[in-house]
Amino acid sequence: MSETTRPPKTYKRFIEQYPKLAQAWDLIAAQGADGPLDERTQRLIKLGIAMGAMRTGAVHSGVRKARAMGICEEEIEQVVALAAGTLGMPSTVANYSWVREVLDTEDE
Repeated sequence: MSETTRPPKTYKRFIEQYPKLAQAWDLIAAQGADGPLDERTQRLIKLGIAMGAMRTGAVHSGVRKARAMGICEEEIEQVVALAAGTLGMPSTVANYSWVREVLDTEDE
């Protein structure tokens, strides 16, 4: 597992503390993945949902996971642009900044 896809320490501690919640989370993730959408499409949709929910950490994580899957920067930025009509400008700019935080780190 690469550094970009490794779960944060807090997450690891959480699932150690609450193993039944970790099992429930795994079941939720498995059910969501069970369907006709390929993994790439699922990843982009989940990124869009994280943006819509305004979850900074989930956007960061979603971008890292997308890049680890080989999803290009332009595709990720298109998700930002698609969100604009629903989220409005301030929320979209916030999401863009969260996306760029991850992508710009890659460039360093």
